[in-house]
Amino acid sequence: MKRDARRQEIMDMLVQNGSVDLDALTAHFGVSRMTIHRDLDDLEQAGLLRKVRGGATIEPGTQFESDFRFRERQGGEAKRLMARAALTLIEPGSSVIVNDGSMAAVLGAMLVEKRPLSVITNNFAVMEALKGERGITLIGLGGSYSAKYNGFFGIATEESLARLRVDIAFISSPAVAGVMSYHMDDTVVRAKRAMMRAAGRSVLLVGHQRFGHAALHAMAGLEEFDAIVTDADPGCEALREAREAGIGVTIARDLIE
Repeated sequence: MKRDARRQEIMDMLVQNGSVDLDALTAHFGVSRMTIHRDLDDLEQAGLLRKVRGGATIEPGTQFESDFRFRERQGGEAKRLMARAALTLIEPGSSVIVNDGSMAAVLGAMLVEKRPLSVITNNFAVMEALKGERGITLIGLGGSYSAKYNGFFGIATEESLARLRVDIAFISSPAVAGVMSYHMDDTVVRAKRAMMRAAGRSVLLVGHQRFGHAALHAMAGLEEFDAIVTDADPGCEALREAREAGIGVTIARDLIE
């Protein structure tokens, strides 16, 4: 098998399983451990995976989030549940910010159900889904494009947001520990915080498996959000404390039971 095909198959395994074992890869492909090490090193350098002892993973770490192309293929049902729950917070005729991320992209594609709407986003997947849709005023935020996050970031993005005032912003996070949300990338954090400043209400979108994990950069305290939407109860104190602080918490699975 040629190198590129082997590396693509490694990524397919990671998307399916979340992690791969070095010895198992060596046996599967019939190549040396050194060859697999080089494959993993190059894929890590490209930002596609994170090497760990004895293998590699695409699960997030304090400084690592997997590429958008792989995240969009994971957790589809949970994302759809959260998007449906988030949709109930939107009124037709309002203005909505949708941030970067694969979960937010699912929500973005559903926004046509609430038209007419003004939708502001730095998420290229949302732009693609809504372009040309009648009843949607689409405002794409400029900036520097990131293939890893499939979105636009930087000073141009933040300055554009500073000139806007919208009804509601949907902000996703890959990590929540205690009563703080986190992200691995400070540029992404700055864009998300600019979105929160531009919105009358801010809603945190976070999968239940992301609770109990931190990342390198603190993004926002849970008390800074007006509502939190997750797919299932994470079974931690954070949501209890959020409710006690008066923050609306929606467990998406509860809406269908």
